[in-house]
Amino acid sequence: MKGYAICYVLFPILFVAFLVESAGAAEGEKDGVYIVYMGAATGSSKNDHAQLLSSVLKRRKNALVQSYVHGISGFAARLSATEAQSIAKTPGVVSVFRDPVYQLHTTRSWDFLKYGTDVVIDSSPNSDSNSSSGGYDSIIGILDTGISPESESFSGKDLGPIPSRWNGTCVDAHDFCNGKIIGARAYNSPDDDDDDDGLDNTPRDMIGHGTHVASTAAGTVVPDASYYGLATGTAKGGSPGSRIAMYRVCTRYGCHGSSILAAFSDAIKDGVDILSLSLGSPASFMLDYKEDPIAIGAFHAVENGISVVCSAGNDGPSEETVTNVAPWILTVAATTIDRKFESNVVLDGGKVIKGEAINFANIGTSPVHPLVYGKSAKKTDATESEARNCNPDSMDGEMIKGKIVLCDNDDDSYSFYDKEYEVQSLGGIGLVLVDDKMSGVASNYNEFPLTVISSKDAPGILSYLNSTKNPVATILPSTVVSQYKPAPTIAYFSSRGPSSLSRNILKPDIAAPGVDILAAWMANDTEVTLKGKESPKFNIISGTSMSCPHVSGMAAVVKSQYPSWSPSAIKSAIMSTASQINNMKAPITTELGAIATAYDYGAGEISTSGALQPGLVYETTTTDYLNFLCYHGYNTSTIEVISKDVPDGFTCPKESSVDLISNINYPSIAVFNLTGKQSKNITRTLTNVAGDGNSTYSLTIEAPSGLTITVSPTSLQFTKNSQRLSYQVIFTTTVPSLLKDVFGSIIWTNKKLKVRTPFVASSR
Repeated sequence: MKGYAICYVLFPILFVAFLVESAGAAEGEKDGVYIVYMGAATGSSKNDHAQLLSSVLKRRKNALVQSYVHGISGFAARLSATEAQSIAKTPGVVSVFRDPVYQLHTTRSWDFLKYGTDVVIDSSPNSDSNSSSGGYDSIIGILDTGISPESESFSGKDLGPIPSRWNGTCVDAHDFCNGKIIGARAYNSPDDDDDDDGLDNTPRDMIGHGTHVASTAAGTVVPDASYYGLATGTAKGGSPGSRIAMYRVCTRYGCHGSSILAAFSDAIKDGVDILSLSLGSPASFMLDYKEDPIAIGAFHAVENGISVVCSAGNDGPSEETVTNVAPWILTVAATTIDRKFESNVVLDGGKVIKGEAINFANIGTSPVHPLVYGKSAKKTDATESEARNCNPDSMDGEMIKGKIVLCDNDDDSYSFYDKEYEVQSLGGIGLVLVDDKMSGVASNYNEFPLTVISSKDAPGILSYLNSTKNPVATILPSTVVSQYKPAPTIAYFSSRGPSSLSRNILKPDIAAPGVDILAAWMANDTEVTLKGKESPKFNIISGTSMSCPHVSGMAAVVKSQYPSWSPSAIKSAIMSTASQINNMKAPITTELGAIATAYDYGAGEISTSGALQPGLVYETTTTDYLNFLCYHGYNTSTIEVISKDVPDGFTCPKESSVDLISNINYPSIAVFNLTGKQSKNITRTLTNVAGDGNSTYSLTIEAPSGLTITVSPTSLQFTKNSQRLSYQVIFTTTVPSLLKDVFGSIIWTNKKLKVRTPFVASSR
């Protein structure tokens, strides 16, 4: 497996290892699929691409894998490294790179957000929420694993005619699409070895992920939804009146960049309003923008008026793990909601240790089962750390058989699923896992009695084990705790900022529920079906894959209300109205209780009401994005090929540098290299979208210690709608060097509306 990096998906059902081809892997060793990116579509056709390909190929028929002609120009083809290098020298070619394989970002939500999606778990849903606002049916395109049209969440009942602007198609049988699902395409992997998935070029979901994502974003109202009685309520998506177009780009083997770029091209032609991608590269394999199919496709989608929402990744909680960081993408982190799945441990004498998991354990409520610590069952050739972590081949099976096993989880060598498998294979009847990072995230273990406890509760069990000759316990099946506090908190797996590619763009942008989300699931999935039960219609999973469609649904609601708004206006409305407060009226915290920062949640937790009344928005223009590319290091001639909207006379500044990225008109601010009591000047421009004519916004600054923030002017007087006014921010350090990155905000308010702009400043 030379030249590949292994990336694991946080997905409770499928243990899938995705392979991502290394850019420098085995050049010239064998042929592979390369993507040839030629910038914006300029009328080139598939024949043109075939001719360019034939000019360098001396052999091989059927080398062309994909051709991109809508919004994007380029193709994917089977090439040798030498042939790829030859094509890269052709005028008009921006980049040539190996076809990467991305991973899915999976591991009661809308009610908690006060709009109505868990997909919404709502005990008394508002019937009006099933129609789009303002008479505009927004269309959400989803790039994922496909969709299960039989799900009640995708009923087309009571929806009007399909929007006349829709140009898409349904490649499956005539009864696959309806008034809800109005488009469905599929893109097979270019690798012959991937053809055993059984998909046969169908958009049907064979994994479940795409169905879950689609119903979270736009599922219709379904009463009495639950996962075998857990999380019972009414399910509905964030924008239940929106239409869905599914682009199946993923299989069990991952999501090929060549397929993703083809889906972007088709979606631009089809006429979607929002594109939602719950997938991306691992933090260890970040690609430059012109070699990243998601960044490339998103750029051209935004050029064509389509908002692109992407998951931030599941590589947290370490810093610099956030992915999908291009400024034209709305990048979404994950948080918990106010619902918890408890599975408690009961010790002899009735002492209860609270645990968290989804399981349907059936070993009784009385503590009668022998209890053992993994360390106490250590094999002679294993280390103490390996045994107490219940790592494979570290414990004596005779000492585990028939017992509940206490395991630590502070060794990252193996996943908690590896530990579960090891305990089960040795005959263990239950597992109590000690882990603080997983707090708030209840994984699904089906019938196996497994629960997760915190490190502060572990001493109680250890003390009992050490003081009792024959310790016994039991693990109770899961129950639901509603209105749990505090919530939201940042999910431990959610990838964190700053961006490793462009730290002067603050990422992630926003946070939304991504933990233990109930949504529709594909039928006949034996992995999540309990013994003797029918296959569930809904499933509970976690990941930034789940937070992304929450924001996609909200973006669709905003688009329905304001059809003429640009993607950047929609992004700004969502970001500037976000919340930083939990349900205890205290600051949102991380999984370990520390106060969260913009590196954790961007602007904050999404607000479903505020985004519809933002008052003012930051319009990030085409010129802003082109300047960003200049500052990132691209030259004018390359940018002229990339964009179809380059203004006449545009040139990159002679003194381009990454520090200038801070000045593009973005809804947040990131300033780096701030040292020696120096100052940096930043300009932002706000557009009045309140529709109320005269309005004056006053200033509030939340500044951290070590930093002085000066804003001029200190008030903004708008006299008409669509008026633009600018302000300048001067960041000045009051110390020789900031010891850590510091955070604050600039807030404009007119007493009715509040527009918040988060910032980060750093001496790095």
